[in-house]
Amino acid sequence: MTAYDPDNIFAKILRGEIPAYKVYEDDDALAFMDVMPQSDGHTLILPKVPSRNILDADPDVVAKVIKVVQKVAKAAVNAFGADGATVMQFNEAPAGQTVFHLHFHVVPRYLGVPLRPHTGKMADAALLSGHADKLKAALAT
Repeated sequence: MTAYDPDNIFAKILRGEIPAYKVYEDDDALAFMDVMPQSDGHTLILPKVPSRNILDADPDVVAKVIKVVQKVAKAAVNAFGADGATVMQFNEAPAGQTVFHLHFHVVPRYLGVPLRPHTGKMADAALLSGHADKLKAALAT
């Protein structure tokens, strides 16, 4: 397995080198809006500890971040009036991983509404900011 790259985009977000629409942060994890959302409220949650993916992550790191994943999923369903949520996590390129820092996707889902495809185009900044505010408010309750 390839070594962890400290210059991946999520490591840069963690260091504050790249901006993100943050919705939650604690000592162990960071949650922020996916800039290419497949559904309104699509959020990414990652540990602050460098881990390439779940295959090399310390189990204690995974345990801490999954608690945040659950918290964000519950808040996202409530905030966006979703019928459910899909939680995704990919490991290595053949499995669909494109950023090699352990992360989970929380994607609110709506009955009869398919996911939007990843087009490589970033969503509108005002939309992402609005979604972040909505999710932050739900997380605060």
